[in-house]
Amino acid sequence: MFDHAGVAQAEGLARDLGETQDRAIDQRPEPGRPVVAVPGGAGAGPVGDLVALGERVRPTDLARDRSLAVLPAFDALLPASGLRRGTTVAVGARPGTTGATSLSLALAAGASQAGSWVAAVGLGSLGLAAAAELGVVLERLVLVADPGRDRAGWATVVAALVDGFDLVLVAPGAGRGRLRAGDARRLVARVRERSAVLVAVGGELPGERSPLRLTATSSMWQGLGEGWGHLRGRRMMVEADGRGEAARGRRAELWLPGPGGSVSVAEPVAEPIPLRRLTPEGTATPADRAWPR
Repeated sequence: MFDHAGVAQAEGLARDLGETQDRAIDQRPEPGRPVVAVPGGAGAGPVGDLVALGERVRPTDLARDRSLAVLPAFDALLPASGLRRGTTVAVGARPGTTGATSLSLALAAGASQAGSWVAAVGLGSLGLAAAAELGVVLERLVLVADPGRDRAGWATVVAALVDGFDLVLVAPGAGRGRLRAGDARRLVARVRERSAVLVAVGGELPGERSPLRLTATSSMWQGLGEGWGHLRGRRMMVEADGRGEAARGRRAELWLPGPGGSVSVAEPVAEPIPLRRLTPEGTATPADRAWPR
């Protein structure tokens, strides 16, 4: 589901930019000749064409280019508003707990809804219907299920996606294409250079320690009884920690997904009040105590 039309459009813009730059250089004023400002600016002459073309390829979120948007449910877990560009995020789960992939998709949902492009690498079991339910906009999602068994191929594919996408989900330990520590180090540098966000699904990149880590510590589906009912939603406890501004640990319980299918903060469950029974003498006794015979 790669967007070939988008790639062709980007290549066309690059050719237009090169041709416009050539015209601007050919028609630049001679040394010593005064430059007269022409009203209308962006539409006057080759320089104006260059400015107009720059407006066409300029990112749409310059005012928010320091971070990527997230769903409101993650506000209590993140040290700042959104995911800081140029950084990596490790998303995992405690042994015996599932949900790292769902948590990663929910983390990416806010960015895709805000207009950012998302790529997923090595997540062959990713369900598109589940991703859409968690809020990911499928029109801005590219899935590379299997980059191949060659380790060098894995690193090349992920690096190329970092160059062109705002947020990249990667399973570093998937299959035989496991990333090496050297590959991970170069990817982290590339993410920082390109101002992208790389989410490592299932744990840390080899040899790296991400500035932000999200861990699913418990996960329980709601709605099923003893042989009856249907799944309504899943409550997941998530802990956040990391380095720098994320060093102070945070935790929150999320519906992922909730009864309505969306991701939201789960209200805490009240502790049950223990029942007490009255004995024939009228005194209270714990509920688990046997009745006198």
